[in-house]
Amino acid sequence: MAKQDGNSHPGAPRDEHSTMVHEHIVEIVSDSGEGAQKCGVTFGTVSAKMGNGAWTVEIIPAEIKPPSRSRDGASGIRIRLGDHEITNMGDAADLVVAFNEQVLYGRIGQGAYHEGTVVLLENKWANDPSPQIRQAYADGVADFHDRGFVVHELAMEEACLAHTENPKLGKNMFVLGMLCWIYQRDVEMTLGEIAAIFSKKGEQVISLNQKLMQAGVEFARERLTYCFNVPCMDVDHELLVMNGNQAVGLGVMAAGIEMVSMYPITPATSASHYLAASIQSVGGFVHQAEDEIAAVGFAIGCSYAGKTACTITSGPGLALKMEFIGLAVMGEIPLVIVDVQRGGPSTGLPTKPEQGDLMAAMYGSPGDSPKPIIAAATIEECFHLIITARTIAEAFRTPVIVLTDAGLATGVQPIPRPEPCEEWLAPPVDQSPWKQGVPPYDWDEETGLSPRPIPGQRGGEYVLTGLAHTGQSKVAYDPASNIKGLEMRSRKLAALRATLKPPKIHGDDEGDLIVVGWGSTLGSIEEAVDRARADGYRVSSLHIRFLWPLEPGLRDIFMRFDKVMTIELNYSDPQHGLMMETQPGRPPHLALMLRGRTRRDIDYWSICQGLPLRPGQIHEVIMDRLHGMGLTGNEPQPVEAAMGSESCSG
Repeated sequence: MAKQDGNSHPGAPRDEHSTMVHEHIVEIVSDSGEGAQKCGVTFGTVSAKMGNGAWTVEIIPAEIKPPSRSRDGASGIRIRLGDHEITNMGDAADLVVAFNEQVLYGRIGQGAYHEGTVVLLENKWANDPSPQIRQAYADGVADFHDRGFVVHELAMEEACLAHTENPKLGKNMFVLGMLCWIYQRDVEMTLGEIAAIFSKKGEQVISLNQKLMQAGVEFARERLTYCFNVPCMDVDHELLVMNGNQAVGLGVMAAGIEMVSMYPITPATSASHYLAASIQSVGGFVHQAEDEIAAVGFAIGCSYAGKTACTITSGPGLALKMEFIGLAVMGEIPLVIVDVQRGGPSTGLPTKPEQGDLMAAMYGSPGDSPKPIIAAATIEECFHLIITARTIAEAFRTPVIVLTDAGLATGVQPIPRPEPCEEWLAPPVDQSPWKQGVPPYDWDEETGLSPRPIPGQRGGEYVLTGLAHTGQSKVAYDPASNIKGLEMRSRKLAALRATLKPPKIHGDDEGDLIVVGWGSTLGSIEEAVDRARADGYRVSSLHIRFLWPLEPGLRDIFMRFDKVMTIELNYSDPQHGLMMETQPGRPPHLALMLRGRTRRDIDYWSICQGLPLRPGQIHEVIMDRLHGMGLTGNEPQPVEAAMGSESCSG
């Protein structure tokens, strides 16, 4: 997408009565299988291509096929678009299209709407043959009015019947057309997106869905008075529109990784779909293994042969891969592992975001198995950190784990188009003769690094083992050899840490409170901090990408703030629960790490709600902490009062 700087796109429909808004949040909710996600992703993609900032969040039930008209089975999508960069899902929605009243309740229970939210509700249930359904619908409509929603009952399905005998398979495109009119989207661009989506279904299917979309435009034009104009962003660079899993796949290819081995698992699977359709064009291939263990074993074998490979999974798959990951650590074999986190433990919440795998990534393998762990905070970073991980894996002869999550995996956002760089690519495999007398693990005493022999190098032959071994790769059980190997593998992480820079602070370099996060919570945390700062509070934030080894300078940064608090999307015990009377409760993952590494008392707040964090939610937590410190807005505190004393956690 090229630079956009006008108030509207030239291909958008025109309505002289449209209302200009800086941003809007739209939801589409339905029963599972009615295509709400496809409708919303298309709407978000068109919006991004027109020049708007956009962010989508899929609403996916944990069950594969929940009962229809069930509150817990609500399926759908949220799209936040604006005239500026959008980095998170936002707070309450401004407009929602609901295919029945019960799925709307599923979102009401999650605080998705506010008084004044416009509800476009399918009205076919008012005349349903079942008296129970008719009554539930009538009760729901009355309740929605009482809640302050602006409800419009619309015969959307009836309008679809003029074009198809099975509106359940086309109402999503009809709703897409309605949204195109309401938000003045480019109709021709939308028709093109529909053609691309259904390109493998044939012209008849494409034509039908395009007709339904156009019918939705006319339906909204004739029946609705809502018409909004969201101006384009002012950008001067090319943009790509993609989700996090696609960005991971693109990063794999940009890094010169030629083989990805994985087993299908939600929410990582779509990365393999993207790669399977694309990687052959750059000379690579995707291997679908029979299970998670085979997938990582295959990848390690490819890496051992000289070309660093990648395996992509989610939490349960990471658990199954751990023994092989330990082998890669012991054998010092480069490998890139992508973990798209989801709710756990066990099967947990397979379609919901969580940051629950950090401790597993660090300590899941038996024994001491240090490995770099990096967390992507944005969809753009899902691309660039794969390149970084491949580089580190080869330079330090180690597996590297890249953490993303379900929110990043399925979220769609425009990102700057990467400019290809030759340095991203893996260098050619070295097949020159191995220097005589150099062992396969010729560890540097200070850094733990050693050159890497590749199978096929004359003179570089050695037997790879997962047992404790000497620098000659000879099995050794004596204490000195074991200690030597442990020290050398650990020193590699210290050498890596020496190359890292301190994280950048969002806000002032000192103050009353600094909020620390990692992963996909970046946008919500920074938006919440900006709200507090606008009210005069001395609040800043920082986001950590390198989680192991930790980025340097954290202790010095923390000493310049009175309170340090982590915000995380994983479990922690309530800070004032019953167990706290006898012993401290369990903190969330990052807080636990920071307490040990910085020797500072780290406050924390975390939640496992199966939803991305909203900026308003975080803002409330920040205000609670500040008020608990006796602080009020617009009354800057003296710098001396913001300096915390050194202490250890209880």
